Amino acid sequence: MGNLSGDLTEPITCGGSVASVVGEIGCRCLCLAPESRVVPCDRLLAMPSALTKADAKKFEAQLTAINHRLKVAQLGLKVEQRGGRLVLRGTLPPKPGSTKTKAYQQRISLQLPPNLAGLKQAEREAKVVAAQLITETFDWDKYQIWRGRERLDQETLSQQIKGYERHFFQQPERQAALSSTQTTWESAYQPYLRKLEAMAQGSRKLALSEAICLTVESFPPNARARQICCTALAAFAEYLELKLPEDFKERGGNYSAAQVKRRDLPTDEEILAAYELIPHEGWKFVFGVMATYGLRNHEVFFCDYGLLKVGNASDSITVLDTTKTGEHEVWPFFPDWIDRFDLRHVQLPKVNRDLDKTTLQRIGQQVTRQFKRYSIPFSPYDLRHAWAVRTIHFGLPDTVAAKMMGHSVAIHTRTYHKWITRRDQQVAVDAALKRNGNG
Repeated sequence: MGNLSGDLTEPITCGGSVASVVGEIGCRCLCLAPESRVVPCDRLLAMPSALTKADAKKFEAQLTAINHRLKVAQLGLKVEQRGGRLVLRGTLPPKPGSTKTKAYQQRISLQLPPNLAGLKQAEREAKVVAAQLITETFDWDKYQIWRGRERLDQETLSQQIKGYERHFFQQPERQAALSSTQTTWESAYQPYLRKLEAMAQGSRKLALSEAICLTVESFPPNARARQICCTALAAFAEYLELKLPEDFKERGGNYSAAQVKRRDLPTDEEILAAYELIPHEGWKFVFGVMATYGLRNHEVFFCDYGLLKVGNASDSITVLDTTKTGEHEVWPFFPDWIDRFDLRHVQLPKVNRDLDKTTLQRIGQQVTRQFKRYSIPFSPYDLRHAWAVRTIHFGLPDTVAAKMMGHSVAIHTRTYHKWITRRDQQVAVDAALKRNGNG
């Protein structure tokens, strides 16, 4: 192993292999560039990390070779590409402030670009860390100086976001439902990461952790968007292994879906009146089936209407597993609305449903636009909420209603708590009066 700083101790034996124990490096900001030129770290980071196909193959081959050498030497470390940067992974002592007492698998962010020059320096860093672990001189503080405290670099942040996007879509559970994953990414992650980029562009002196906090705080307190932003950026920070303030999650506020208010929901009479505002037969069907079955905007276009068409006694429809929450069967409330809205005559408007070319979110947005176009005085989702409340008044068990709506019982009871409480109170009052002969 070459001399990194002019300070190299003698080799020692560890577990049958020879590991060169490197003494304390005078300056960790010296990185080895191609042709063994020593250049400042900031110049190395500024070197282009975008690789041609040929260089990408060289990079993969070199990465594999480095990890093979580290494994043969039994150094217990591995070089990985993560978040647009190179990191070391291995069994490391707990970080300062951790509740753990034993070493466990962790990563060290090297802030080195994923190119051939970065790989050379990463291998050297691996040997330095391995030597420190052997001599029990490893100190997290020497590596945590990078963690969120460096000034923002727009190109670096963009690369990290692209890396996170690839990571997001490569998760096995998301691979199984790509259309839903695409919708989730475009609605719940991408907008907030773009806002973070804009924040970084306008405030280059900020550390990344500071920019993340300011991005969350740019939304109104307790707003739904603020809560979603907090969740998305926390996941991004976790991917980067970036330490955020301990109270970060609290900054997302306490928005709850339970904030659906009684006055926000249209009455049955208002729903029937709004239906008459729609001149287009296809969109009339969309409105009618959402009102009668409590569907999400996009679900209308991904249902099996077979039983409804033939006039089956149950008149149920099946929401297909293409959608956000998988396949589930739904029954009408009110059943009379099937004929009132002529739902046995299934006639969907022409909407692109090819999920290789569009997303569930975009399909849903078309429904919202049509409601506005026809001056419907409430949102499409209000039809879903009104359906849920209707099932409560009918006395349908919450577990059954939740299953038909494609969400958990916990979400159902939290969202419709006040209506459920009112129903339960009425049942208790009726039972008490009956017991006393007053019912």
